[in-house]
Amino acid sequence: MDHIVTVQDAVTAFADFMEPTVAELNAIELESPLILAEVDLLDAQIITLDRLPNEVDTRRVRRARNRVLSERRALANRIAGAALPGVGA
Repeated sequence: MDHIVTVQDAVTAFADFMEPTVAELNAIELESPLILAEVDLLDAQIITLDRLPNEVDTRRVRRARNRVLSERRALANRIAGAALPGVGA
């Protein structure tokens, strides 16, 4: 009979090697404003699922959608700026 401990040891044996790299953490940090904006948009959309959206709900969804678009543009500009050093200011 195998014990759960032996299975757990086999599953977690390589946990140290499965940590995110510094480059992956930097990419997550770079994308985090967009991720947070998308979460806010999803929250605003979820609120409207169980009822007919009123004017405040409509504004909330519109503002959240605009923030997502703004963050996507900002992320694209940051990536383009990082790819072309010395260009723009």
